Amino acid sequence: MRYLLGPAGLTLGLVFSAAATLWWAVAARGSARAARQGRAASATAALGAFLAVVAMLNALVQHDFAVRYVAENGGRAVPLYYTVISLWAALEGSLLLWLLVLTGMTLLAVHRVHPRAGNLHPSAMSVLSGISAFFFALALFAGNAFDRVSPVPADGPGPNPLLQDHPLMGIHPPLLYLGYVGMAIPFAYAIAALITGRTGPAWVSVVRSWTLVAWTALTAGVVLGGWWAYEVLGWGGYWAWDPVENVSVLPWFTATALLHSILVQKRRATLRLWNLTLAVATFCLVIFGTFLTRSGVIESVHAFSQSTIGPILLGFLLLVLLASGALFVWRSDRLRDDDALLRTVSRETAFLGNNLLLAGLAFTILLGTTFPLLVETFTGDRISVGAPYFTRMAVPMALLLVLLMGVGPLLPWGSAQGAVLGPLLLPGAVAGLLTVGALGLSGLRGVSALLTFGLAAFVLVTHATRLVVDVRHTRSGSGTGAGRAVVRTLLSQRRTYGGLLVHLGFVLTAVAVAASSTYASSSTARLTTGQTVATGAWTATLEGVHSLEGDRRDSIVADLRLCHRGQDVGVYQPMLSTYPRLQQAVGTPSVRTTFTEDAYLVLTEIDPETSMATVRLAVNPMMLWLWIAVGVMVLGAAVAGWPRRRPAQVPEVLPQVAPAAVEQRRPEREHV
Repeated sequence: MRYLLGPAGLTLGLVFSAAATLWWAVAARGSARAARQGRAASATAALGAFLAVVAMLNALVQHDFAVRYVAENGGRAVPLYYTVISLWAALEGSLLLWLLVLTGMTLLAVHRVHPRAGNLHPSAMSVLSGISAFFFALALFAGNAFDRVSPVPADGPGPNPLLQDHPLMGIHPPLLYLGYVGMAIPFAYAIAALITGRTGPAWVSVVRSWTLVAWTALTAGVVLGGWWAYEVLGWGGYWAWDPVENVSVLPWFTATALLHSILVQKRRATLRLWNLTLAVATFCLVIFGTFLTRSGVIESVHAFSQSTIGPILLGFLLLVLLASGALFVWRSDRLRDDDALLRTVSRETAFLGNNLLLAGLAFTILLGTTFPLLVETFTGDRISVGAPYFTRMAVPMALLLVLLMGVGPLLPWGSAQGAVLGPLLLPGAVAGLLTVGALGLSGLRGVSALLTFGLAAFVLVTHATRLVVDVRHTRSGSGTGAGRAVVRTLLSQRRTYGGLLVHLGFVLTAVAVAASSTYASSSTARLTTGQTVATGAWTATLEGVHSLEGDRRDSIVADLRLCHRGQDVGVYQPMLSTYPRLQQAVGTPSVRTTFTEDAYLVLTEIDPETSMATVRLAVNPMMLWLWIAVGVMVLGAAVAGWPRRRPAQVPEVLPQVAPAAVEQRRPEREHV
């Protein structure tokens, strides 16, 4: 039955997503009947994706090795949890997850209509349905996970060993997919704005929440991916400037820029061309990242095998670029800004600076990631761009970004007066300078790290200054006490303070990254029983080595007694494991985490004849705060994006409104 259910689900999804594309296009011309048919078709397409995913999960759990995907990625000895998440452990299965998320979000977008969506909505749904149709066709014809194999093997190798030993693999990829796929909705509304000519503030009002949800998922997914790498790969770090890591963060930069510049367009009716470009660029970067991981052009632990899917995705990317470019040219007369642009020191200029820095970061990383591919394509030479390039180029821009985070919230819209702004910035500047001076005098070295700590203090104090100013304003207007004024201020400006909380999470991330990359230390030693390796205040003594044999892997475990400043903190057990599917042994680190630093133990080699173990002990400062920082950012985004109570919704398909009339509406007012 599952042999029919899976392909039938994909076929159903392809047919009805294609039909939805047409019906929504007709609905954009004012047909309520076509809109009803479009809604039904979108729901049926989502049902098709659901059926395909259920069929594949059933095949994995039932160990149906007649299905090629199960034969290549399933295994009888694999625990149930890792069997289920094998759905996204390889190329074809990950496409099914992609389709489930895409059609699910499309269905949600179909039924959750923003009051200002109006005539944009049917066009946007047509674009989303067209994207779904493309991915259904891709999954059905180029990457069908339900192909049969003969003869049927008795067992399978299981998923990639690196993907079946850490529970984060059940969370990290779905969050990334949610973030990636979610960027299709701002893109769809941007294309709808270009098609209808409604390039004013309406479309950015509609996509703000969608972009924020996708951005939050992408943020959490990227950081959890770093956590997985730190816990599994055993090299002691969390970010290696791997090409696939790089492409995962590229849409994050442009989406972050979009979230900020949306506020400018809503407030000042400017940056409309820039916002449309950011929405299109973000989706194109998503497709580019999807292509890179599925084309086989790079070698990475994150990349899937080479297939025909890669060239098709590249063709789709080129089609999106050409179609978007044609729409930009067609609607060029509607892309002029209404306001005189940003000639003074103001909130707008801070946002513009923020956007330029984020775009610069995206371009720098994109250039470093694609340059080796371009060189190999045109010359055949294989080169690599290493971490020093990314560090030298990205760190100065990231520090300027942190500086703007401190200045921006204190700037007014329109024009700032130096006599007012100076006293507001002074406490933060003093705090930053004192922080750098105190840490420098205490013996800390490293210019970038000290600057990061000083800027972090600056941002923390300027944000507190902003709260003090707002609370004073609340008290002067209402006469309430300080505590009630604080609560009233936070509630009345929830979006603003949610955004400032995200800033604090980002700053905490910067501090943790600076500390862990600048002040980490490590020692490696070949030990026999009773010998010790030491780093900083930590020592690790080898107490013995033993073997573990299992159904999925065989491991050699080192028992290492860890001490901090002479105090025994227990026995930790890094190991080396061999898997039938891998020729090379995989090291699994053992980590002691504290609030200030991690003691990170890795077994890199074992001599079976002498039982000598090569052990690396690393001390990584502030690692716990890096993981906490992502929680702060997600909390801030949830506060900023929590939906307001809306008035009764307008009908989904509105009478045609002349674009020129829409352009003349006043932009929506925002606190930020």
